[in-house]
Amino acid sequence: MILVVDLSYRPGSLSLDEFVTPVERIVRQEGYPARIRHYTDISHQDIASAGGAIFCGTALADFGYLEGLERFAWLSSFPCPVLGICAGMQVLVRVYGGDVYPATGIGMAEQQVVAPDPLLAGRDRFPAYELHCLAVESPPSFMVLATSLSGAQIIRHQDRPVYGVMFHPEVRNEWLIGRFLSLCLPEGCAHLG
Repeated sequence: MILVVDLSYRPGSLSLDEFVTPVERIVRQEGYPARIRHYTDISHQDIASAGGAIFCGTALADFGYLEGLERFAWLSSFPCPVLGICAGMQVLVRVYGGDVYPATGIGMAEQQVVAPDPLLAGRDRFPAYELHCLAVESPPSFMVLATSLSGAQIIRHQDRPVYGVMFHPEVRNEWLIGRFLSLCLPEGCAHLG
Protein backbone atom coordinates (compact mmCIF):
# COMPACT_ATOMS: atom_id res chain seq x y z
CA MET A 1 0.00 0.00 0.00
CA ILE A 2 1.23 3.50 -0.83
CA LEU A 3 0.53 6.09 1.86
CA VAL A 4 -0.61 9.30 0.13
CA VAL A 5 -0.28 12.16 2.61
CA ASP A 6 -2.47 15.26 2.53
CA LEU A 7 -0.56 18.25 3.94
CA SER A 8 -3.37 20.79 3.64
CA TYR A 9 -4.50 22.98 6.52
CA ARG A 10 -7.44 20.72 7.36
CA PRO A 11 -8.76 17.30 6.34
CA GLY A 12 -11.21 17.45 3.46
CA SER A 13 -10.16 20.88 2.19
CA LEU A 14 -10.31 21.80 -1.49
CA SER A 15 -6.60 20.96 -1.68
CA LEU A 16 -7.57 17.28 -1.33
CA ASP A 17 -9.22 17.38 -4.77
CA GLU A 18 -6.57 19.60 -6.32
CA PHE A 19 -3.33 18.07 -5.05
CA VAL A 20 -3.98 14.70 -3.38
CA THR A 21 -6.60 12.70 -5.29
CA PRO A 22 -4.76 13.21 -8.62
CA VAL A 23 -1.71 11.54 -7.03
CA GLU A 24 -3.86 8.74 -5.62
CA ARG A 25 -5.39 8.20 -9.09
CA ILE A 26 -1.91 7.82 -10.63
CA VAL A 27 -0.86 5.38 -7.89
CA ARG A 28 -3.94 3.21 -8.54
CA GLN A 29 -3.48 3.40 -12.33
CA GLU A 30 0.06 2.10 -11.83
CA GLY A 31 -1.43 -0.93 -10.03
CA TYR A 32 -0.66 -0.04 -6.42
CA PRO A 33 -3.19 0.14 -3.59
CA ALA A 34 -3.30 3.60 -2.00
CA ARG A 35 -4.48 5.07 1.28
CA ILE A 36 -4.97 8.82 1.71
CA ARG A 37 -4.29 10.19 5.19
CA HIS A 38 -4.17 13.74 6.44
CA TYR A 39 -0.80 14.36 8.09
CA THR A 40 -2.52 14.88 11.46
CA ASP A 41 -4.24 11.46 11.23
CA ILE A 42 -1.43 9.06 10.29
CA SER A 43 -1.39 6.00 12.55
CA HIS A 44 1.38 3.54 13.38
CA GLN A 45 -0.61 0.97 11.37
CA ASP A 46 -0.62 3.27 8.32
CA ILE A 47 3.16 3.57 8.55
CA ALA A 48 3.74 -0.13 9.19
CA SER A 49 1.61 -1.26 6.24
CA ALA A 50 3.02 1.22 3.72
CA GLY A 51 5.35 0.15 0.92
CA GLY A 52 6.12 3.78 0.17
CA ALA A 53 4.85 7.26 0.95
CA ILE A 54 4.02 10.28 -1.19
CA PHE A 55 3.63 13.66 0.50
CA CYS A 56 1.45 15.87 -1.70
CA GLY A 57 1.40 19.60 -2.34
CA THR A 58 -0.97 22.21 -0.93
CA ALA A 59 -2.39 25.62 -1.79
CA LEU A 60 0.10 28.49 -2.15
CA ALA A 61 -0.57 30.19 1.21
CA ASP A 62 -0.92 26.97 3.23
CA PHE A 63 2.14 26.42 5.48
CA GLY A 64 0.66 24.80 8.62
CA TYR A 65 2.49 21.53 7.89
CA LEU A 66 5.80 23.28 8.67
CA GLU A 67 4.69 24.18 12.20
CA GLY A 68 4.41 20.66 13.60
CA LEU A 69 7.47 18.89 12.27
CA GLU A 70 7.42 16.41 15.18
CA ARG A 71 4.48 14.75 13.37
CA PHE A 72 6.98 13.69 10.69
CA ALA A 73 9.70 12.30 12.99
CA TRP A 74 8.90 8.79 11.70
CA LEU A 75 10.32 9.70 8.29
CA SER A 76 13.94 9.46 9.40
CA SER A 77 13.51 5.75 10.22
CA PHE A 78 10.86 4.83 7.61
CA PRO A 79 12.46 1.96 5.62
CA CYS A 80 10.52 2.52 2.38
CA PRO A 81 10.81 4.98 -0.50
CA VAL A 82 9.41 8.48 0.03
CA LEU A 83 8.46 11.13 -2.52
CA GLY A 84 7.74 14.68 -1.37
CA ILE A 85 5.92 16.87 -3.88
CA CYS A 86 6.26 20.66 -3.38
CA ALA A 87 5.04 21.07 0.23
CA GLY A 88 6.11 17.45 0.71
CA MET A 89 9.61 18.31 -0.43
CA GLN A 90 9.64 21.17 2.06
CA VAL A 91 8.70 18.74 4.86
CA LEU A 92 11.51 16.34 3.87
CA VAL A 93 14.04 19.15 3.73
CA ARG A 94 13.07 20.43 7.17
CA VAL A 95 13.00 16.92 8.73
CA TYR A 96 16.51 16.27 7.42
CA GLY A 97 17.92 19.61 8.59
CA GLY A 98 17.58 21.82 5.52
CA ASP A 99 15.70 25.08 5.23
CA VAL A 100 12.97 26.76 3.19
CA TYR A 101 12.88 30.37 2.04
CA PRO A 102 10.52 32.63 0.05
CA ALA A 103 10.75 32.11 -3.73
CA THR A 104 7.84 32.01 -6.13
CA GLY A 105 7.50 29.70 -9.09
CA ILE A 106 4.21 29.60 -11.01
CA GLY A 107 3.70 28.04 -14.43
CA MET A 108 5.71 25.84 -16.74
CA ALA A 109 9.47 25.81 -16.21
CA GLU A 110 12.27 23.93 -17.93
CA GLN A 111 13.91 21.38 -15.61
CA GLN A 112 17.61 20.69 -16.15
CA VAL A 113 18.88 17.30 -14.94
CA VAL A 114 22.25 17.89 -13.23
CA ALA A 115 22.99 14.43 -11.76
CA PRO A 116 22.15 10.91 -12.96
CA ASP A 117 19.46 8.89 -11.18
CA PRO A 118 17.15 6.00 -12.21
CA LEU A 119 14.18 8.29 -11.52
CA LEU A 120 15.33 10.51 -14.40
CA ALA A 121 16.94 7.95 -16.74
CA GLY A 122 16.87 9.09 -20.35
CA ARG A 123 16.02 12.70 -19.52
CA ASP A 124 18.34 15.67 -19.74
CA ARG A 125 15.64 18.36 -19.69
CA PHE A 126 11.88 18.43 -19.43
CA PRO A 127 9.13 20.99 -18.78
CA ALA A 128 7.20 20.83 -15.50
CA TYR A 129 4.46 22.77 -13.74
CA GLU A 130 5.63 24.77 -10.74
CA LEU A 131 3.25 26.26 -8.15
CA HIS A 132 5.07 27.34 -5.01
CA CYS A 133 6.08 30.38 -3.00
CA LEU A 134 8.77 28.66 -0.93
CA ALA A 135 11.99 27.09 -2.19
CA VAL A 136 14.42 24.78 -0.41
CA GLU A 137 18.01 24.73 0.67
CA SER A 138 18.94 21.07 0.38
CA PRO A 139 20.20 19.34 3.54
CA PRO A 140 23.81 18.03 3.52
CA SER A 141 22.56 14.42 3.30
CA PHE A 142 20.78 15.14 -0.02
CA MET A 143 22.02 15.74 -3.54
CA VAL A 144 20.38 17.93 -6.18
CA LEU A 145 19.28 15.98 -9.26
CA ALA A 146 17.52 18.74 -11.25
CA THR A 147 17.20 22.51 -11.21
CA SER A 148 15.19 25.27 -12.86
CA LEU A 149 15.58 29.03 -12.81
CA SER A 150 13.83 29.02 -9.41
CA GLY A 151 16.40 26.68 -7.80
CA ALA A 152 16.60 23.01 -6.80
CA GLN A 153 13.70 21.08 -8.30
CA ILE A 154 14.54 17.43 -7.55
CA ILE A 155 16.64 16.18 -4.65
CA ARG A 156 17.47 12.70 -3.35
CA HIS A 157 18.89 11.43 -0.09
CA GLN A 158 22.44 10.18 -0.70
CA ASP A 159 21.86 6.79 0.93
CA ARG A 160 18.11 6.16 0.83
CA PRO A 161 15.30 6.26 -1.78
CA VAL A 162 13.94 9.54 -0.40
CA TYR A 163 13.12 12.10 -3.11
CA GLY A 164 11.72 15.60 -3.20
CA VAL A 165 10.35 17.43 -6.24
CA MET A 166 9.38 21.09 -6.10
CA PHE A 167 7.14 20.95 -9.19
CA HIS A 168 3.87 19.03 -9.53
CA PRO A 169 4.38 15.77 -11.48
CA GLU A 170 0.69 14.95 -11.09
CA VAL A 171 -0.02 17.80 -13.54
CA ARG A 172 2.37 17.20 -16.45
CA ASN A 173 4.88 14.50 -15.50
CA GLU A 174 2.98 11.44 -14.30
CA TRP A 175 5.87 9.27 -15.56
CA LEU A 176 7.95 10.49 -12.61
CA ILE A 177 5.42 9.17 -10.09
CA GLY A 178 5.35 5.88 -12.00
CA ARG A 179 9.13 5.57 -11.80
CA PHE A 180 9.06 6.37 -8.10
CA LEU A 181 6.43 3.66 -7.54
CA SER A 182 8.69 1.09 -9.19
CA LEU A 183 10.94 1.49 -6.11
CA CYS A 184 8.06 0.69 -3.72
CA LEU A 185 6.76 -2.64 -2.42
CA PRO A 186 2.96 -3.02 -2.67
CA GLU A 187 2.92 -5.35 0.36
CA GLY A 188 4.72 -2.88 2.63
CA CYS A 189 8.22 -2.47 4.02
CA ALA A 190 7.61 -3.12 7.72
CA HIS A 191 9.85 -6.21 7.59
CA LEU A 192 12.75 -4.05 6.37
CA GLY A 193 12.86 -1.72 9.38
